[in-house]
Amino acid sequence: MRADLGIWTEGEEEGLAVPMHESGLAVRTRSGPIAPSIPALVDRIDARWVAELGRAITIAVPVLLLTAADASSPAATLPAAALVTAVWFVTIRSAFCAVPFTLGPAVPAAVGTLTGLVVVSALTFWIPLPGMDLQASTLALMAVSVFGLLAVWEAVSRRQVAAKRRVLVVGTSSWARDIAETAEHSPDAPFTVLGVVDDHARNDADAALPVLGGVADLSEIVEAQRPDLIVLAEGNGSEKALESLLDVASSGFRVIGVTHFFEHAFGWVPLQHLTSGWFMSILHLHQRTYSRFAKRVFDIVVAGLGMLFAAPLVPFIVLFVRRTPGRIIYRQVRVGESGRLFTMFKFRTMDEDAEAPGTPVYAEENDTRVTPSGRVLRRTHLDELPQLWNVLKGEMSIVGPRPERPEFVRILETTVPFQARRVLIKPGITGWAQLRCDYASDSESAADRLSYDLWYLRHRNLTVDLAICVKTFSALLFHPGR
Repeated sequence: MRADLGIWTEGEEEGLAVPMHESGLAVRTRSGPIAPSIPALVDRIDARWVAELGRAITIAVPVLLLTAADASSPAATLPAAALVTAVWFVTIRSAFCAVPFTLGPAVPAAVGTLTGLVVVSALTFWIPLPGMDLQASTLALMAVSVFGLLAVWEAVSRRQVAAKRRVLVVGTSSWARDIAETAEHSPDAPFTVLGVVDDHARNDADAALPVLGGVADLSEIVEAQRPDLIVLAEGNGSEKALESLLDVASSGFRVIGVTHFFEHAFGWVPLQHLTSGWFMSILHLHQRTYSRFAKRVFDIVVAGLGMLFAAPLVPFIVLFVRRTPGRIIYRQVRVGESGRLFTMFKFRTMDEDAEAPGTPVYAEENDTRVTPSGRVLRRTHLDELPQLWNVLKGEMSIVGPRPERPEFVRILETTVPFQARRVLIKPGITGWAQLRCDYASDSESAADRLSYDLWYLRHRNLTVDLAICVKTFSALLFHPGR
C-alpha cells in the first residue's frame, strides 16, 4: 500500500518526487463545482522539463569545454563528455532528492558535485575512452565550474521557473490555514494550498481557504484537483481518508502527515500540532543514524582546526576585553546533554556586575549591559571561541541547540511544550535555530527556537552539520551581528 500511494511514514526518507498528470475530471461536491485546471497542469509539466534541461546544460557546458581543452583530439571527446555529464547529472539529481529541501540549493549542489567528482575520477582510470584521461587540475576546475553554474541555476529555477506544488489538506481547517499562512510568509516555499477537505467546516465567504468537501468526497476531489501532495492531519478521520485515497492511488499524489510537511517545506516543527508520538521518529527503525563516534570525530576535527586558526587572534581579544574592568573569561553554568550541568566559557562581553546574584536575566539583542568591546565581539561571535574547549572536553558539540541556563530551563519547561526534549543531544556553538532565530528573550521566542531545534534533532547528519557550519561562516562574513 505504501508503494502505491507514496505515503510518508515516520522515520522514512522524505522527498517530493511528484509525478505529472495528463487530465482532470470536473465533479461537484457539497461545496459546489470543482473545475480541473489543465493549463496549470501543462505549465507544471513544462516547468519541470525546463528545470531539468537547465540543470543538464549547466553540467554539460563546462564538462564539454574542459574535456575538449584537455584532449589532443577535441572531436573524439564527445563520448567521454557525454559519460561525465551523465554521471554528474545522476549524482546531482540524487543529492537534490536526499538533502533536506530547507537547506537551500547550494548544499545538494555541493554534495552532488563532490560525489560526481569522486565517481568521474575513478572512471578516468578504468574506461579507455578518448578524452577520459583528464588531468587532476582539469577535474578540479570542472567540479568548481559545475557547482558554480548549478548553484546559480537552481536558485533562479526555484524562484522563477519551478511551478508551485499543489497541496490539498485533509483534516481540520485550522491546520490548512496554518499551512497557507506560513507558505504566504515564506516566498521561497514552492507550495500553494488548494483548499481543505473537512467534515466539520463550512465554506464561508470570509474563509481564507475554500472547503472543497468532506472525506466522503475525497476521491472525487482528488480526481478533479489533481494535487501533488496531500497533507493528512492526524485524527479519527485519517483511516477513512486513506481508504478513499486508495481508490485513486493511480493519480500519482504523495501523502504526508502535517508535522512532517512543516519539516520538509519550512524547516521547523509546529509545536501546536506536535504529539508525543512524533518522537517515535527519532528512534524509528528506518531513521538514519548519526553515530556518536562520527559526531565526536567531526567535533574534534572542527574544534581543533578552529583553535588552530583562532590562536593568533586570542592575544588581541584579551587586550580588547581588558579595556573594561573584570574577568577575561566568563564562566556560566548551563544545561547539557541529558540534563547534566557543565561550565560554559566565553570571553566576557558584559559589565562585571551585569547581573545580581540569584537573579538571572535574559540577554537581549540591544542589551545595555554589553560593553563597547563586548558589542564588537558579539557581532563577530568571537566571544564564543572559548567554547571550543567545551567541545574538546565533550560537554558541547559544534552543531546543536544552544545550552540554556538551569534557571531558565525550569521556567520554560512549564510554559513551552516539549522543551525538555532539547537535552536529548549535546548543545552546540552554532545550530539550525541560531541561524533562523534571534535571541530568545521570553517563552514565545524560546518556543520558536525549539521548533527549529526539534527539526535538527530529527534530521541531523554529517551533511546537515557541514551545511550549518558553512552557513554560519557565511553569515559571519556577510551578515555579522545576526
